[in-house]
Amino acid sequence: MTHTRYAFIKAGWHSDIVDQALEGFQQIIPAENIDVFDVPGAFEMPLAAKSLAKTGKYAAIAAAALVVDGGIYRHDFVAQAVVTGLMQAGLETDVPVLSVSLTPHHFQETDHHTAIYREHFVLKGREAAKAALQISTFRQQLSA
Repeated sequence: MTHTRYAFIKAGWHSDIVDQALEGFQQIIPAENIDVFDVPGAFEMPLAAKSLAKTGKYAAIAAAALVVDGGIYRHDFVAQAVVTGLMQAGLETDVPVLSVSLTPHHFQETDHHTAIYREHFVLKGREAAKAALQISTFRQQLSA
């Protein structure tokens, strides 16, 4: 069966930046083909991705988050756990799960940094959409 629906998961932390990834994704894949889901933060994305993949509704799932070094815990640990979890969700369900998770070491909540990352997330959203379409085409070719 060829799926034409895509899931897009957005982490709530820094939503003013993260939401831009969806904008970019929708520049490539029409909004009417995308189901959007919000989760509290990046750490919740792998479980959400796995749950969505198990429904069998989606050709691919993209998950977007900004994991910054807040000085309280090691953001490298969170970033690694999230990316590993997203990959594992895809491998366990046989549904492609794409990461639009950025982990800057020196993010500062200034207008300048916010503008840079908002723009970058649009680009990353477009890249994820192109990857989703490409992997969908590849999988269709395998089943033909």
